[in-house]
Amino acid sequence: MNPVEFLADLRRRDHKPVLGALHVLRYIGPGLLVTVGFIDPGNWASNIAAGARYGYALLWMVTLSTVMLIVLQHNVAHLGIVTGLCLSEATARYAPAWTGRLVLGSAMLASISTSLAEILGGAIALNMLFDIPMQAGALLVAGFVGLMLFTRSYQTLEKIIIGFVSIIGLSFLYELTLVDINWASAGIAWVTPRLPEGSMMIVMSVLGAVVMPHNLFLHSEIIQSRQWNLESETVIKKQLDYELFDTLFSMLVGWAINSAMILLAATTFFKNGTPVDELPQAQSLLVPLLGTSAADVFAVALLFAGLASTVTSAMAGGSIFAGIFNEPYDIKDSHSRLGVCISVIGALLLLFWVNDSFKALIVSQMALSIQLPLTIWMQIYLTSSPTVMGKHANPLSTKIMLWTIGVVVSGLNVLLFVSFFQ
Repeated sequence: MNPVEFLADLRRRDHKPVLGALHVLRYIGPGLLVTVGFIDPGNWASNIAAGARYGYALLWMVTLSTVMLIVLQHNVAHLGIVTGLCLSEATARYAPAWTGRLVLGSAMLASISTSLAEILGGAIALNMLFDIPMQAGALLVAGFVGLMLFTRSYQTLEKIIIGFVSIIGLSFLYELTLVDINWASAGIAWVTPRLPEGSMMIVMSVLGAVVMPHNLFLHSEIIQSRQWNLESETVIKKQLDYELFDTLFSMLVGWAINSAMILLAATTFFKNGTPVDELPQAQSLLVPLLGTSAADVFAVALLFAGLASTVTSAMAGGSIFAGIFNEPYDIKDSHSRLGVCISVIGALLLLFWVNDSFKALIVSQMALSIQLPLTIWMQIYLTSSPTVMGKHANPLSTKIMLWTIGVVVSGLNVLLFVSFFQ
């Protein structure tokens, strides 16, 4: 079914007149909050390194990891819509006790590690723009997150995050107008797998930066924000269809922004034979190549990425912790608030303890590498269970896709973890 037929079919299922695309826009939002998680500072570091070292060659990895992400996020969103439970609640309710405690306890630690990378990215951007010391910048980012989460409703927060994503996208669109891209070569690289010598570490880093455990917990929670799944089976069916559109649109936005990072690095740093391993180095090198304005736009986009991704990481922490007590995420509830605080404050304490920012990023990625397979396999177990999902349990074709992704992601993340000790 092509996109035109898809939208027409959805309109036919409604009992009220609709305004076409405007009606579809009502359902867009949860996916974009998830998108923030894979355009975060960790992705910036991986993508800039990929483009600077290997040019266009690793663009295919962004495509592959985005396809995997679409399948996983679409599947976990179905869990939230059908059951009215987030992944954390469903794990606490349906998984064997010891397995559930292992998955949720490690997921909470992974949330802290994720927040560490996000806060660090925002602090790096503040240092780039205003010469604010890293620790002071980290406190400012954490303060902003607290202000957003404890004083804003979800609907307002969703609009703010969508605005942040728009700023990041427009910033890279501006950056790309300043460089000369070989679109024919880029097009081939997007769909042609290649492994240049010595690139495996970067390949695994790109994958690990896109498929993140906290996003799976977050999506299953926020997909319920409009409460449509509480009305009837007919509404559930319609929401399942619209959710696919939201997920596809949002993940493609993330694919475009991640691709733009590699394209920018390939046409500036790789073209000039300049390897880049850290974000401040990338910003400083843009000045002689593209001018001060390009470097400033780069830092502004990084700041918004750090702020937005820290907010969603903290929300995921609140959702995971509340789910341990079999409760939904609600910032007015003590368990959700405590989960947010554990995620953010825990990350701050680690950041103050580790003075080497690069080392902090490595440690955070190690934690995610260990935890990610646990979350993926728990998700597959829950969404494949008729006890949990009823008639909406995964059919065999979906199970095969999920099993394949689970094996690939688990294997690559184990290799990434092992590589840290080599």
